[in-house]
Amino acid sequence: MTSLWQATRPQFPADPFMPGATYDSVVVGAGLTGIITALLLARSGQRVAVLEARRAGDVTTGNTTGKISLLQGTQLSSIIRHHDAETARHYVTGNLEGQSWLLRFFREHGIPFDTRDAVTYSVTDTGAAALKAEHEACLAAGLTPVLQDASSLPFAVTGSLRLPGQAQFHPLQGLAGLAADFRSHGGHLIEGVRVEGISTGKLKGDKIEVKTPRGTVWAEHLILATGTPILDRGGHFSVLTPQRSYAVAFAVEGQTLEGMDEMFLSIDGPTRSLRTAVVDGRTYLIAGGNGHRVGRETHTQALVDDLVRWTQQHFPSVKPVHHWSAQDYEPASAVPYVGKLPLSRHNIYAATGYNKWGMTNAVAAALALSAEILGGQMPWANKLYATRVARQDALSTVKTNAGAGLELLNGWLGGLARTSTVSPPEGQGVVVRNGARPEGVCVVDGVTHRVSAVCPHLGGVLGWNDAEKSWDCPLHGSRFTAEGTLLEGPATRDLTKGS
Repeated sequence: MTSLWQATRPQFPADPFMPGATYDSVVVGAGLTGIITALLLARSGQRVAVLEARRAGDVTTGNTTGKISLLQGTQLSSIIRHHDAETARHYVTGNLEGQSWLLRFFREHGIPFDTRDAVTYSVTDTGAAALKAEHEACLAAGLTPVLQDASSLPFAVTGSLRLPGQAQFHPLQGLAGLAADFRSHGGHLIEGVRVEGISTGKLKGDKIEVKTPRGTVWAEHLILATGTPILDRGGHFSVLTPQRSYAVAFAVEGQTLEGMDEMFLSIDGPTRSLRTAVVDGRTYLIAGGNGHRVGRETHTQALVDDLVRWTQQHFPSVKPVHHWSAQDYEPASAVPYVGKLPLSRHNIYAATGYNKWGMTNAVAAALALSAEILGGQMPWANKLYATRVARQDALSTVKTNAGAGLELLNGWLGGLARTSTVSPPEGQGVVVRNGARPEGVCVVDGVTHRVSAVCPHLGGVLGWNDAEKSWDCPLHGSRFTAEGTLLEGPATRDLTKGS
């Protein structure tokens, strides 16, 4: 699966890894959060390196739908339900600052983007009620969208909520421009180097040793911008729900899509996201949705097929040309977790929990993190990111962890119960018993692969993802290729090979 953005990826010049080097700040992860944080620090005169295990933008940023919007489904009503209207106002202020900073950067550097109205729509009476509740939450938080009975979509709706003046873009074009500016300020963008762990001294202010398979570097400040933090010491994995969702780009040949000059998102489930894009002179319709918890869906390819069927039902002449997916993390507190790791004597920071709205939240987090590191402050950030798991969310967190524990037990019992030696069909994978351990067996492109089916993070038994031909952990969302190479998640090393 390759996103439209990855298929039309611009060049990202990179720098060599220098073992033993010392930096003012090391950023782990070259997505939107990591690159903008690094850029802001480098502009201040810091010596900064970004370490990326794969390529810049290879994970969530390069697989998003590329909407830069303050109208975010039911996000604001959820924040008010978990906290209060003041917290929602701080959230909107931060996202607005993030959006404004990003679009200003694009204008100054000639990076293209499209100004679009954002529209959330409903197709049921229940959805219309949720739409009205989100409208009220928006007003309480300082946004002024318009509640309407109709939309320009080619199917019936029960209501719509419109916020003018939002934006969409090619996320890797934007990231490439940001990375180029970072490097022009002396920053080092280093790809293909995975951070596997750190060591810290006993005293406050001791330099942080950042460990990779290619050697060690040192930093005064360490920023974890990896989707979910790769260090467990912050406990983020226990308050985040990893979600996987899908997108398909359809070629639009010889026709116009009437009424599709806006960005759409359904408030009813299953989620449907729609936008258009013009890339290299060709017009595409991008449809997204069908999200689920990572590792807990048996047939993920069926979700992609369903998205294609739904889109062609309403837009019959479009043809699917790119399929992809992305991983996002839903925070138990309904707001992102951004800032210095709790109870740490050292300068270790993290940003996570954007709940699918990273194109504004990532920039807000970068603004807040860089200000904190440089001795400044963002008043909205001090209040918003001070929020941890609220009292009423404690039970939800307990249930989430209890569910992970049950999934762990069921995975081991199920894996140890199967002893088949027959390889699965092409494109499929199964977990079987090999001695006292679960083993994953899959066949991809005619080649049989055997790997340990135990996640190296906290021992979850992996499940097969037939849409992406990957092994996915149902506990905290780590993912691995068919051959066992780590793709993403809190895990920091590959799967061991099977026998």
